[in-house]
Amino acid sequence: MENYDVLVIGAGVVGSATARELSRYQLRIAVLEKELDVGCGNSSRNTGMLHAGFTYKTGSLRAECAVEGNREFDQVAEELGVPFHRTGKLVVGFTEHDRENILKYKAIGEANGVEGMRMITKEEIAAIDPNAGGEFAMFVPSSGILDPMQYTIALAENAAQNGAEFFFGEEVTWICRKNEENLYLVQTKTSAFHTKWVINCAGMYASRISAMLGYPDYPVKGFKGEYFVLDKKAGEFLSIPVYPAPNDKGGFSTHATPTIDKNVLVGPDSYVTEGWEDYAVTKEHMDGLYSDGKKMFKQMKPEYFIRNFAGIRWKRVNPETGEVLDFLLEADEGHPNTVNLVGIESPGITCALPLARRAAEKLVKKEQPQRNLQFNPVRKTEKRFSEMDDKEREEAIRENPQYGEIVCRCETVTRAEILKAIHNPLGVHTVTGIKNRTRATMGRCQGGYCETRITQMLEEELGICPKQVRFGKKDSYMFTGRVREMEGSEREGSEQGVNKG
Repeated sequence: MENYDVLVIGAGVVGSATARELSRYQLRIAVLEKELDVGCGNSSRNTGMLHAGFTYKTGSLRAECAVEGNREFDQVAEELGVPFHRTGKLVVGFTEHDRENILKYKAIGEANGVEGMRMITKEEIAAIDPNAGGEFAMFVPSSGILDPMQYTIALAENAAQNGAEFFFGEEVTWICRKNEENLYLVQTKTSAFHTKWVINCAGMYASRISAMLGYPDYPVKGFKGEYFVLDKKAGEFLSIPVYPAPNDKGGFSTHATPTIDKNVLVGPDSYVTEGWEDYAVTKEHMDGLYSDGKKMFKQMKPEYFIRNFAGIRWKRVNPETGEVLDFLLEADEGHPNTVNLVGIESPGITCALPLARRAAEKLVKKEQPQRNLQFNPVRKTEKRFSEMDDKEREEAIRENPQYGEIVCRCETVTRAEILKAIHNPLGVHTVTGIKNRTRATMGRCQGGYCETRITQMLEEELGICPKQVRFGKKDSYMFTGRVREMEGSEREGSEQGVNKG
């Protein structure tokens, strides 16, 4: 059992950002994640918006971090090699009540420090994007779009590049304070870790970890939202996120958002769920999304639908009134050497690094660790084959012939890119992990052509048998037996056919 200076629980966007901030110092850092990759919870199950910060209560930690995270993101995206477009956002209205709510939250945004918001007419909406709905709108120039999974991967890889260690498949089950040694013993289902500090970034399970650390098991409530994913043909008709006027409490109903990869997301709706990982989608809610989505995006058509998914925002709530509470970041002296983050949901992507800095600051202020003079904030990335021009493609193939074999036809992902993803810095070896790093299987056919090729490459590169290949989760084995058994004569004929070919 090795000793660490600090152990981060959870490798979502906030946990990965916290590991990166801590790696600026000379510390032994470990990150424990119950899944087999980073960002498997709501860090990847969201709209991928960089929020401006106009619907959050002035003076709240949520508002403060949203505005701070928004302002710095151009530099962050450049450092980490994360694709990002500051598209702006349209918040559209249809009624006078909509106008009142938009103006209300415009004023809140201005108080929070959000810059450049302005009201525009229907004609101005059409000039910005003719496929956006609405009789009038607020234009918010500071909003933007990014790939939240790519961002989380980038944060984690940069943290690992600077010395942090990631342990996947390690679900924390028990935490004990060993006062005589000034250490915590953190037990998972398979391992044990000693650490001086513990930082709770466990996302939806943060309340459970909070209780293990001696803090309250804070009440939380899950607000589930479902989404449609539209293919890139629909993306040709939408250049800017289109949101409806916020409701009286500052929430949004169904909106239409272009993705960084030129798809369109329509959703989410919002309803309470009791299931911790209830990611099923339902016909009832899909029908509602379709009806509401058409108001935001005129090209909301069934022929563009390629996939759907759901996410859950676990909000900290007042158990008596049901009121949604602010983000919680605490470091109580009664629970020495701990930082506890609970109720971190939307806009968690935007707030991740500001929250991480505040969490790391608690440790730094007390321990005064030396700076890591080797810290490098830059994560090197390579241009995707799909984004290269013909000359760049020719050069890539000349240097590495494996760029000449297309594995995923829909997204134009090459064998060279799949191989690099298999040997990624975090050691993630699931089919979903390869998908999240390359976009293979994300196209129109959703893996119908390339998924079997990817599993074969995983087998060959890792030297494993088919039964060891996993889709995403710990027990999600792709194969539990032979897909097809051939009789002797059939096998012989098949082999002869292969030889003749």
